[in-house]
Amino acid sequence: MRTAVSKAGRVPRIVRLEPVAGRANRAALAGRAVSAERLARRVAALGRRLAADYAGTELVVVGLLNGSVLFVADLIRRLPGPLAVDFVGVSSYRGGTRPDRMEFTNKLRLDVRGREVLLVDDILDTGRTLAAVRLRLEAMGAARVRVCVLLDKPARREEEVVADYVGFRIPDWFVVGYGLDFEERWRNLPFIGVLRPTPPDPVGTPIRPATA
Repeated sequence: MRTAVSKAGRVPRIVRLEPVAGRANRAALAGRAVSAERLARRVAALGRRLAADYAGTELVVVGLLNGSVLFVADLIRRLPGPLAVDFVGVSSYRGGTRPDRMEFTNKLRLDVRGREVLLVDDILDTGRTLAAVRLRLEAMGAARVRVCVLLDKPARREEEVVADYVGFRIPDWFVVGYGLDFEERWRNLPFIGVLRPTPPDPVGTPIRPATA
Protein backbone atom coordinates (compact mmCIF):
# COMPACT_ATOMS: atom_id res chain seq x y z
CA MET A 1 0.00 0.00 0.00
CA ARG A 2 1.32 3.42 -0.86
CA THR A 3 1.56 6.03 1.86
CA ALA A 4 1.70 9.80 1.92
CA VAL A 5 4.50 9.69 4.47
CA SER A 6 8.06 8.91 3.38
CA LYS A 7 11.10 8.38 5.60
CA ALA A 8 11.70 12.10 5.20
CA GLY A 9 8.36 12.94 6.81
CA ARG A 10 5.06 13.98 5.30
CA VAL A 11 5.42 14.64 1.58
CA PRO A 12 4.39 18.12 0.41
CA ARG A 13 1.72 18.00 -2.29
CA ILE A 14 1.90 20.56 -5.08
CA VAL A 15 -1.60 21.45 -6.29
CA ARG A 16 -1.31 24.95 -7.76
CA LEU A 17 1.07 26.91 -9.94
CA GLU A 18 2.73 30.27 -9.44
CA PRO A 19 3.43 32.74 -12.27
CA VAL A 20 6.87 32.72 -13.86
CA ALA A 21 9.02 35.68 -14.82
CA GLY A 22 10.54 36.29 -18.24
CA ARG A 23 8.93 36.41 -21.66
CA ALA A 24 10.41 33.10 -22.87
CA ASN A 25 9.38 31.30 -19.68
CA ARG A 26 5.83 32.66 -19.82
CA ALA A 27 5.51 31.59 -23.46
CA ALA A 28 6.55 27.98 -22.78
CA LEU A 29 5.52 27.35 -19.19
CA ALA A 30 2.07 27.21 -17.65
CA GLY A 31 3.59 28.19 -14.32
CA ARG A 32 6.04 27.36 -11.56
CA ALA A 33 5.33 24.31 -9.45
CA VAL A 34 8.26 24.55 -7.00
CA SER A 35 10.45 27.61 -6.49
CA ALA A 36 14.23 27.44 -6.19
CA GLU A 37 13.98 28.43 -2.53
CA ARG A 38 11.47 25.71 -1.74
CA LEU A 39 13.58 23.16 -3.60
CA ALA A 40 16.60 24.08 -1.49
CA ARG A 41 14.64 23.74 1.76
CA ARG A 42 13.22 20.37 0.80
CA VAL A 43 16.55 18.97 -0.38
CA ALA A 44 18.04 20.08 2.93
CA ALA A 45 15.26 18.24 4.81
CA LEU A 46 15.85 15.09 2.77
CA GLY A 47 19.57 15.38 3.46
CA ARG A 48 19.00 15.59 7.21
CA ARG A 49 16.79 12.51 7.17
CA LEU A 50 19.28 10.56 5.06
CA ALA A 51 22.18 11.63 7.27
CA ALA A 52 20.31 10.29 10.30
CA ASP A 53 19.21 7.05 8.62
CA TYR A 54 22.66 6.26 7.22
CA ALA A 55 24.76 7.46 10.15
CA GLY A 56 27.88 5.31 10.42
CA THR A 57 27.25 3.73 7.00
CA GLU A 58 29.46 4.19 3.95
CA LEU A 59 26.69 4.73 1.44
CA VAL A 60 26.70 4.19 -2.32
CA VAL A 61 24.57 6.79 -4.13
CA VAL A 62 23.46 5.77 -7.63
CA GLY A 63 21.84 8.47 -9.76
CA LEU A 64 19.92 8.01 -13.00
CA LEU A 65 21.15 10.02 -15.96
CA ASN A 66 20.53 12.68 -16.95
CA GLY A 67 17.68 14.15 -14.95
CA SER A 68 18.97 13.42 -11.46
CA VAL A 69 22.37 15.10 -11.80
CA LEU A 70 21.47 18.42 -10.13
CA PHE A 71 19.42 16.72 -7.43
CA VAL A 72 22.23 14.25 -6.65
CA ALA A 73 24.82 17.05 -6.53
CA ASP A 74 22.80 19.08 -4.04
CA LEU A 75 21.72 16.07 -1.99
CA ILE A 76 25.13 14.50 -1.39
CA ARG A 77 26.53 17.81 -0.14
CA ARG A 78 24.07 17.44 2.74
CA LEU A 79 25.47 14.03 3.72
CA PRO A 80 28.41 13.85 6.12
CA GLY A 81 31.06 11.15 6.08
CA PRO A 82 32.49 9.12 3.20
CA LEU A 83 30.26 7.94 0.38
CA ALA A 84 30.60 6.75 -3.21
CA VAL A 85 28.68 8.15 -6.17
CA ASP A 86 28.01 6.67 -9.59
CA PHE A 87 25.46 7.09 -12.37
CA VAL A 88 23.57 4.71 -14.64
CA GLY A 89 21.81 5.47 -17.90
CA VAL A 90 18.69 3.67 -19.10
CA SER A 91 16.87 4.03 -22.42
CA SER A 92 13.43 2.71 -23.28
CA TYR A 93 12.96 1.24 -26.74
CA ARG A 94 9.49 1.19 -28.19
CA GLY A 95 8.14 -1.72 -30.18
CA GLY A 96 4.89 0.12 -30.85
CA THR A 97 3.13 2.72 -28.78
CA ARG A 98 4.49 1.41 -25.46
CA PRO A 99 8.02 0.72 -24.19
CA ASP A 100 8.80 -2.99 -24.47
CA ARG A 101 12.39 -3.21 -23.23
CA MET A 102 15.09 -1.18 -21.54
CA GLU A 103 18.78 -0.94 -22.26
CA PHE A 104 21.47 0.26 -19.88
CA THR A 105 23.38 2.94 -21.79
CA ASN A 106 25.74 3.81 -18.94
CA LYS A 107 26.63 0.91 -16.69
CA LEU A 108 27.58 1.09 -13.04
CA ARG A 109 31.34 1.07 -12.40
CA LEU A 110 31.21 0.60 -8.64
CA ASP A 111 31.06 -2.73 -6.85
CA VAL A 112 27.87 -2.68 -4.75
CA ARG A 113 28.13 -6.19 -3.33
CA GLY A 114 27.14 -6.18 0.32
CA ARG A 115 26.71 -2.40 0.40
CA GLU A 116 23.88 0.00 1.22
CA VAL A 117 22.68 1.69 -1.98
CA LEU A 118 20.54 4.80 -2.36
CA LEU A 119 19.01 4.97 -5.83
CA VAL A 120 18.22 8.58 -6.76
CA ASP A 121 16.05 9.85 -9.60
CA ASP A 122 14.40 13.11 -10.56
CA ILE A 123 10.85 11.75 -10.90
CA LEU A 124 8.88 8.60 -10.20
CA ASP A 125 6.08 8.31 -12.71
CA THR A 126 5.45 4.92 -14.38
CA GLY A 127 8.02 3.26 -12.16
CA ARG A 128 9.38 1.13 -15.00
CA THR A 129 12.88 2.57 -14.99
CA LEU A 130 13.34 2.57 -11.23
CA ALA A 131 12.00 -0.98 -10.98
CA ALA A 132 14.46 -2.17 -13.62
CA VAL A 133 17.46 -0.42 -12.05
CA ARG A 134 16.60 -1.60 -8.56
CA LEU A 135 16.37 -5.19 -9.78
CA ARG A 136 19.75 -4.80 -11.47
CA LEU A 137 21.35 -3.46 -8.29
CA GLU A 138 19.88 -6.27 -6.23
CA ALA A 139 21.15 -8.79 -8.76
CA MET A 140 24.60 -7.22 -8.41
CA GLY A 141 24.52 -8.13 -4.72
CA ALA A 142 23.58 -4.86 -3.00
CA ALA A 143 22.75 -5.46 0.66
CA ARG A 144 19.78 -3.10 0.46
CA VAL A 145 18.47 -0.64 -2.11
CA ARG A 146 16.38 2.34 -1.06
CA VAL A 147 14.85 4.83 -3.49
CA CYS A 148 14.93 8.62 -3.24
CA VAL A 149 13.07 10.79 -5.77
CA LEU A 150 12.62 14.52 -6.04
CA LEU A 151 9.11 14.24 -7.51
CA ASP A 152 6.43 11.57 -7.27
CA LYS A 153 3.67 11.47 -9.90
CA PRO A 154 1.35 8.61 -8.77
CA ALA A 155 -1.18 9.15 -11.57
CA ARG A 156 1.29 7.65 -14.06
CA ARG A 157 2.22 4.53 -12.10
CA GLU A 158 2.47 1.20 -13.94
CA GLU A 159 4.85 -0.66 -11.62
CA GLU A 160 4.39 -1.18 -7.88
CA VAL A 161 7.29 1.06 -6.89
CA VAL A 162 7.18 3.08 -3.68
CA ALA A 163 9.99 5.55 -2.98
CA ASP A 164 11.48 5.58 0.51
CA TYR A 165 12.29 9.29 0.32
CA VAL A 166 10.16 11.77 -1.66
CA GLY A 167 10.63 15.48 -2.21
CA PHE A 168 7.24 16.51 -3.56
CA ARG A 169 4.10 14.81 -4.83
CA ILE A 170 2.65 16.35 -8.02
CA PRO A 171 -0.39 15.89 -10.27
CA ASP A 172 -0.06 14.54 -13.80
CA TRP A 173 1.92 17.53 -15.07
CA PHE A 174 4.76 17.57 -17.60
CA VAL A 175 7.49 19.19 -15.53
CA VAL A 176 10.86 20.67 -16.48
CA GLY A 177 13.74 22.38 -14.70
CA TYR A 178 16.27 21.44 -12.03
CA GLY A 179 17.53 18.67 -14.28
CA LEU A 180 14.23 17.63 -15.85
CA ASP A 181 13.94 18.27 -19.56
CA PHE A 182 11.80 18.29 -22.65
CA GLU A 183 13.90 17.27 -25.65
CA GLU A 184 17.03 18.25 -23.67
CA ARG A 185 15.74 21.78 -23.04
CA TRP A 186 14.91 23.47 -19.74
CA ARG A 187 17.22 21.38 -17.51
CA ASN A 188 18.96 24.57 -16.41
CA LEU A 189 15.91 26.22 -14.85
CA PRO A 190 16.54 26.76 -11.11
CA PHE A 191 12.91 25.90 -10.33
CA ILE A 192 10.38 23.23 -11.35
CA GLY A 193 8.09 24.51 -14.10
CA VAL A 194 5.10 22.98 -15.89
CA LEU A 195 5.33 22.91 -19.64
CA ARG A 196 2.39 24.13 -21.67
CA PRO A 197 0.75 21.46 -23.87
CA THR A 198 1.99 23.13 -27.08
CA PRO A 199 4.87 25.49 -26.23
CA PRO A 200 6.27 27.57 -29.08
CA ASP A 201 9.62 26.47 -30.45
CA PRO A 202 12.30 29.21 -30.41
CA VAL A 203 12.19 29.30 -34.22
CA GLY A 204 8.41 29.31 -34.33
CA THR A 205 7.59 25.63 -34.87
CA PRO A 206 5.06 24.20 -32.40
CA ILE A 207 6.34 21.31 -30.30
CA ARG A 208 4.34 18.86 -28.23
CA PRO A 209 5.41 17.11 -25.05
CA ALA A 210 5.73 13.35 -25.46
CA THR A 211 4.23 11.10 -22.81
CA ALA A 212 6.83 9.57 -20.50
